[in-house]
Order: sequence, then structure tokens, then C-alpha cells
Amino acid sequence: MDAAEAVEVIQREMTVFARRARASAGRMHPELSLVSYALLGHLETSGGCRATDLAAHYALDKSTVSRQVAALERAGLVERRADPEDHRVQVVRLTPAGRRILARVTESRRAAFAQRLAHWPEEDLRRFAGYLERYNAWSAPGEH
Repeated sequence: MDAAEAVEVIQREMTVFARRARASAGRMHPELSLVSYALLGHLETSGGCRATDLAAHYALDKSTVSRQVAALERAGLVERRADPEDHRVQVVRLTPAGRRILARVTESRRAAFAQRLAHWPEEDLRRFAGYLERYNAWSAPGEH
């Protein structure tokens, strides 16, 4: 297989991976899309942030993030609060229910990955992890 064919295989397999990730997110928590899961994960990691910061981080339109945050808010998974340092700014934070849902979905995803990779040799796992880190570390011009 030459480099061009390898790139085609990588693209095809990453598309399959993305489809599987979207489908599994829906099975783990029907009301929680893959985008919602990603937003909740970012809010957990960051300790909360402005919706505009979420939009910038994921390179999404502000209105898209606003709709997602509103849906998560209606579901009781996030809340908006005034920033203690600047009361003009609203910060989106996880609620206790949001933390519980995120923990449950994260554990389910972790278990699914562990099961899928259980028979891989340790060296293959290390190599695959390194390749994914290298791939995701690259930023195209204009990306954050």
C-alpha cells in the first residue's frame, strides 16, 4: 500500500470511528449527543467557561453552541451563573446531575474502549496512542 492509499484507508476508518462514536453516545444516554458529551467534558475539565469560549474551542458557530447549552440547561445538566470576577459575564458550569451523567457516560465509554482493545498487544496500544496524540496535536492554518 502506498502513501496515497494509506491516507484513503485512514480517512475511511476515521469516518467509521466517528459514526460509531456518535451512535454509542446515543446508546449510553439517549438525550446526550456526542456534541453535548464533548461540551460537558470540556466544562468539567475547565471548571466552567463562557459559551463563547466553548464556541471558540470547538470552532463552532456561537448560535450552535447557544442552542446546545440551552438544551443542556433545560435538561438540568448545566447552569449559567454570573462570573465572580465580572458580573456582566455568564459562565456555564456543570450541575451535580451533569457531573453524574458525564461520569456514567465516561465510564461506559472507557469500558467499551477497554473491551475493544483488550486483545491488543501493549506495544500496539502504546504506538496507537502516540499516533492519535500526534494526529490530534497538529493544527491546520486557522485552527486553534
